[in-house]
Amino acid sequence: MEGRWGGGCFFFCIFTLVMIPGLKVGRKVWGLNGESVIWSFINVMEEHLVCVSLPAPSNVSISSFNMEHTLSFLPGLETPSDTHFTVQVLRLRKNTWRPEAACLELTAGQTCNLTRAFKDPFAYYQARVQAFTPTQRSTWAISEVFQPQSDTVMGPPDVSVSGCGNCLLLHVSVPKTKRLQQYEHLKSLYRELHIHVQRTRDGSQFKLSLPYKEENMITYLQPGVEYCVTVSAKILFNSNSVASQPSCAFTSPPSTRSLQHVIFGLLGAFCVLGLILIGSVIYGAHLSNKLQRLPRNLVKDQALCAAT
Repeated sequence: MEGRWGGGCFFFCIFTLVMIPGLKVGRKVWGLNGESVIWSFINVMEEHLVCVSLPAPSNVSISSFNMEHTLSFLPGLETPSDTHFTVQVLRLRKNTWRPEAACLELTAGQTCNLTRAFKDPFAYYQARVQAFTPTQRSTWAISEVFQPQSDTVMGPPDVSVSGCGNCLLLHVSVPKTKRLQQYEHLKSLYRELHIHVQRTRDGSQFKLSLPYKEENMITYLQPGVEYCVTVSAKILFNSNSVASQPSCAFTSPPSTRSLQHVIFGLLGAFCVLGLILIGSVIYGAHLSNKLQRLPRNLVKDQALCAAT
């Protein structure tokens, strides 16, 4: 029965996909939107009557870093090696699935870049993946709802610092992206910088938040001291961000007086250690002389005792 049903299903699918589009069904029957009705019917047939025997993809998910959105998935168990995968995108307000032109024939292990498809950062989207071969299809596997603005992860900005006396000049720029349009869009999203400052000498630290500018000044710092700074960028309705690596600099070159004090202090310490060493040697020599005289005195005392 399974073989007969599979064969019948196969030929019915072929008939549905090949013969129906060729029928000259005019607007007299279907009205002004006859063609759209026919294609809607074909889509339904593809989804429900085409031989759905391939395993559906799994782990369909959308990840985003610096507003670059990527769809990834895994093939279903026992998926044939010649299977391809197609991707469609849905904007929830429009409620219409649209094929993604760059991701119509993916192979296992490939991902789909949806950055251009998700143009509106405040809109809500979904994506779905279907496995197919020339004669078989799987059911659609659908991702979770995704909003670019709130679900992306903001990567670390490019940071450099330099001293300015009792302050630090902080230079922050948007990380480079593959496309200029994406770079400009990312730059427009930056709203605030969260800055962490730590004094290298003793670990003293503080935090501050500043509006985004490419150059900021961190004031009221100790001159001639090294500080390390890390920065993370914040955007509207998003708290997912990665901080930069520490960037360290002296507020100003260490003063010569302080260097002299350090040098003199070290010299003084060496002198004290030298005096202690010399004193211990002299004391040891004096003690050894006393020990050498002690046996002679003991002989004299024994002689006197014998005479008595």
